[in-house]
Amino acid sequence: LSFLESSVLLSMAFDRFVAICRPLHYASILTHTVIGRIGLASLGRSVALIFPLPFMLKRFPYCGSPVLSHSYCLHQEVMKLACADIKANSIYGMFVIVSTVGIDSLLILFSYVLILRTVLSIASRAERLKALNTCVSHISAVLLFYTPMIGLSVIHRFGKHTPHLVQVIMGFVYLLFPPLMNPIVYSVKTKQIRDRVTHVFCY
Repeated sequence: LSFLESSVLLSMAFDRFVAICRPLHYASILTHTVIGRIGLASLGRSVALIFPLPFMLKRFPYCGSPVLSHSYCLHQEVMKLACADIKANSIYGMFVIVSTVGIDSLLILFSYVLILRTVLSIASRAERLKALNTCVSHISAVLLFYTPMIGLSVIHRFGKHTPHLVQVIMGFVYLLFPPLMNPIVYSVKTKQIRDRVTHVFCY
């Protein structure tokens, strides 16, 4: 689901790119067929990359402590409990991260470079702000998703002496923070919701 969410964020970046850089061709580029294919490709990539991991873990003998730091089976953590050479798992895990989160984040960054270039070429300051305002929610969602994921990955790969509590907290932040904050990020721009929240807290 995390890799699928990464694909969704990339698809949304492409949507913003087409809407701002090719507005007259939006309907002809993003047809229902294209959107369906993007969805199927995103789902297929996520399933294909994650499918081998349980089988790669199952072949190991385990002799480490059975206590995990997180409320879910994180591949990097489970493979460290094995009493065997985990080099293949480590390389494949890195390949999965690079081919999903790594590529997606670079493409999202590239799309926003193109968007920014297009926006800066708009003569009217008001129109520039209006165009950039349509991207604020998506940029926030991207930061909310990638920041905890990168932090958790860094802790497990390089923070061997990190306190156990930090790993537990980072695991919960990665698991719970993005889905809890996304509705707020996307609803705060809706005028009716803003007015209702303001009414509740101010009266």
